[in-house]
Amino acid sequence: MRRREFIALLGTSALLWTRTAAAAQPGRKIARVGVLWHGGNAEEEREYLTVLVKAFSDLGYVEGKNIQFLHKFPAEQIDRYPILAKELIEDGVDVAIAVPPAGAIALKQITSTIPIVFVIMPDPVSSGLVESLAHPGGNMTGLSLLTIDLSSKFLALLKEAVPNLSSVALFVDPQYSIMQPRMIPAYAAATKTLGLSFRSVAIPIPDAIEPAFAQAKSDHVDGVIVSGPIFFNERARVGASALAHGIPTIGFQAEIVPYGLLISYGQDFPDYFRKAAGYADKILRGAKPADLPVEQPTRRRGDRVNMLLATYMSPFVAHLRPPAMSAVRSLPGKKQTYRGHAEIDANDP
Repeated sequence: MRRREFIALLGTSALLWTRTAAAAQPGRKIARVGVLWHGGNAEEEREYLTVLVKAFSDLGYVEGKNIQFLHKFPAEQIDRYPILAKELIEDGVDVAIAVPPAGAIALKQITSTIPIVFVIMPDPVSSGLVESLAHPGGNMTGLSLLTIDLSSKFLALLKEAVPNLSSVALFVDPQYSIMQPRMIPAYAAATKTLGLSFRSVAIPIPDAIEPAFAQAKSDHVDGVIVSGPIFFNERARVGASALAHGIPTIGFQAEIVPYGLLISYGQDFPDYFRKAAGYADKILRGAKPADLPVEQPTRRRGDRVNMLLATYMSPFVAHLRPPAMSAVRSLPGKKQTYRGHAEIDANDP
């Protein structure tokens, strides 16, 4: 390296150190926050990564000054989670944020001391991550989904949107294997109550998505439910396959709907990431995960019928109705709005 370049580098480093020292609180080091995602890169996680980083910014954190992010992307490969989780721990993070269940489990198996915040976890108690929602104990806390509890509502909305619905397929992500022993029976029971035939289909890799839709079409399946991280990462492929085969498809994440799903009904996932940043902030300020109760959602988002369907799914679009609007109107004694999506109190029956 040339002498002039080296001096310039030293000057830049000194300036960065000065700014960092000035921005940081006295005696407080730069916080190192590790994030274990499920996609393959930052672009695949764009919707939620930007929300998470902004949430930290809103709390007063500035990357390079008082916080450093260490993002890890396993690209949906189960065997990569333990490896990347170990890397985060070895990198000396102050707190780790585990986005999917597989990430939380991998981190749990590696450390019992470094604080961990889980973001998308269907049942942290039964999964053995925490002792209870009110008193987590140990080094983990975060947010709990209501995926299992919503099965009947989920299917009822799909049936309302597609009146001729008689057969439903649940596409599941093997990364959700921790929940499948409960999830599949729950949906089987809910479909039986509604008089629908039911099947579950494991989607282990992205290349299995389109053939699964093709088979569903061949078997005269009237509607598909997608559940698991792979369907978010592969949302473009999922939407394209649903549209190509003309199968109404419903998911849990509103962010997937523009790619070709019919509707979504589930938690406000961007809000989950904002709250995950809040948990991490409390921990960085001295709180212990064991003392921070696991939070359950207080609202859900039921997106209206995706109007893009009118162009591509004309064989049945004339029979579609906006189930979210109907659901909102039917709820007694609540104040609701319907502006592209419905905000629904999670305590409603």
